[in-house]
Amino acid sequence: MRGISFTHKGNFSKLTKYLHGVKAVSLRTVLEKYGREGVEALAAATPVDTGKTASSWKYEVIIAKDYARVVWSNTNIQNGVPIAILLQYGHATGNGGFVQGRNYIKPAIQPIFDRMANEAWREVTKT
Repeated sequence: MRGISFTHKGNFSKLTKYLHGVKAVSLRTVLEKYGREGVEALAAATPVDTGKTASSWKYEVIIAKDYARVVWSNTNIQNGVPIAILLQYGHATGNGGFVQGRNYIKPAIQPIFDRMANEAWREVTKT
């Protein structure tokens, strides 16, 4: 049985760069999708008084050479204090009391993490 062989002079740097770019675009699409889903899930799970904290969730997709990341943040900051964190962990009151926090962030975002990881893995291992 004979195989196929070929000879090449030079390198495959342009092809490699192109293929990495294609994967990055596909991966960005996946991460953008889950970034939006995460914002929706966090907004829906955030305890509501005025609705400002719930509507202040944002995300950013960062793709670097060695990693890809989705960062969720909440922009409702009052007097330098992130309100989403106060709602999550609780806070002291002005008269010595304490308002118990509500564990809402991880339960809201964990299903998004799981689906995102599975789809991203499928995307980067495509042949």
